[in-house]
Amino acid sequence: MALCHPPFGLRTHPSPHATPGLTKLQRSFGDYLRQNVHYTFAGFFFPATFLDLLLEVGVERIMFSVDYPYGSMAPGRVLEQLPVSAANRERIAHGNAERLFKLQALLF
Repeated sequence: MALCHPPFGLRTHPSPHATPGLTKLQRSFGDYLRQNVHYTFAGFFFPATFLDLLLEVGVERIMFSVDYPYGSMAPGRVLEQLPVSAANRERIAHGNAERLFKLQALLF
């Protein structure tokens, strides 16, 4: 599943109100979010929001997206400024989406 526009302050850590004992789940709610959901951050082009998402779910679960034509693509330039390695930037820019949606990268 891909979740677009995750809420600010997304927290996947165990909540005292969502324990496996109360929810009858085998694992914590956060575990399910970290292992079964991919996230985009279109419309939330703020370094702090991105870092929060990165720390919560890891780079393997984040995909770049924009809201074109409903929003300007100019803020999307934040991808170039993210505090991640070049390899992780490539994962976010296209690699994670290619893997999730089983797309083959076009080679020119």
